[in-house]
Amino acid sequence: MYLQELKLSNFKNCQSADLSLSEKINCFVGLNAAGKTNILDSIYYLAFCKSYFTLTDKQNIKHGEEFFAIHGDFHFDNEELHTISCVQKSATKKSFKCDKKEYERLADHIGKIPLVMISPYDSDLINNGSELRRKFIDGVISQFDAAYLNSLLNYNKALLQRNKQLKFFSENRFWDNTLLEIWDQQLIQNAVPINEKRKLFLEEFVPVFQKYYEIVSGTNERVAITYNSTLNERPYEELLAESLNHDRYSTYTNVGIHKDDLTFLINDHPVKQFASQGQQKSFVIAIKLAQFDFNYKKIGHKPILLLDDIFDKLDDNRVAQLVKLVGNDHFGQVFITDTQRQRIKYLMDNTVVNHKIFKVNNGIISTDDE
Repeated sequence: MYLQELKLSNFKNCQSADLSLSEKINCFVGLNAAGKTNILDSIYYLAFCKSYFTLTDKQNIKHGEEFFAIHGDFHFDNEELHTISCVQKSATKKSFKCDKKEYERLADHIGKIPLVMISPYDSDLINNGSELRRKFIDGVISQFDAAYLNSLLNYNKALLQRNKQLKFFSENRFWDNTLLEIWDQQLIQNAVPINEKRKLFLEEFVPVFQKYYEIVSGTNERVAITYNSTLNERPYEELLAESLNHDRYSTYTNVGIHKDDLTFLINDHPVKQFASQGQQKSFVIAIKLAQFDFNYKKIGHKPILLLDDIFDKLDDNRVAQLVKLVGNDHFGQVFITDTQRQRIKYLMDNTVVNHKIFKVNNGIISTDDE
């Protein structure tokens, strides 16, 4: 599967673009803030129905305009061509369609366009809070397991309602265990399979991750990911019962899979405290390449791979090795952004892989020979 044509209107700093793309490697070169990353983010939108960077859809409308539109023609392995469209108007909710048919639930689209993005912001996986690490593991599993995504959505709805109920009790000086138990059962029903699938995922994922870390880093250092969850230790119903008084006074659910975290390790030491910048860079690139490999094996389609300005802080040999890696037959369509035109030109001139190079200047996109 690959993206054959991409059309943009009023998306971030790009007023208009109509790009015919290579089915293998597409490079976008330009200065910082020229709009290279915005192109990759538009492709991410077509896979996940949202931005990789911006929480609010309407913030992606070009300043002074009333809407943005993203249209992508995807050529699937069975030779079918499908158009995915996302339109956000300033005064209405987001519209997301496949072949002009609107989705009733955006969740029904997740997994149809497998995609992995590697960005400088991925260092936040290591250095920021547990929410990002939960989003990572949830995002990977949801691309190939619709039941997992449904359990996750149902769990989050029940969690929201339980917290509202706790707050209502507090504000009205009123308590009813029966009302709370309704939400407890929904939390338990959805949390248990989520916990089990997260454990199974990491058992399969870590060996793949180790392989890619060795390739990217050029070392034999051992990497590992441990899954920290109170549900690993005791049944969820016991945890909820034990935490009831705490929940009552905090008006918040203090135990559950929404508190889970991952610990990243190199040679049995936490990456956040002990790894160098170079090790951290290799760690996050390897974890995303392993995500690609894992999803490919699970769904049978090569995900689209987006590499956003990841060559900085990598030496020339490592950059060349990475481009050679993603250019082989194991990988499918790849999108690369870089500030150094000569570097991209040199790398592409030394490969026989089909490719296209685009220039980006203040949101205006042109082919490199224009």
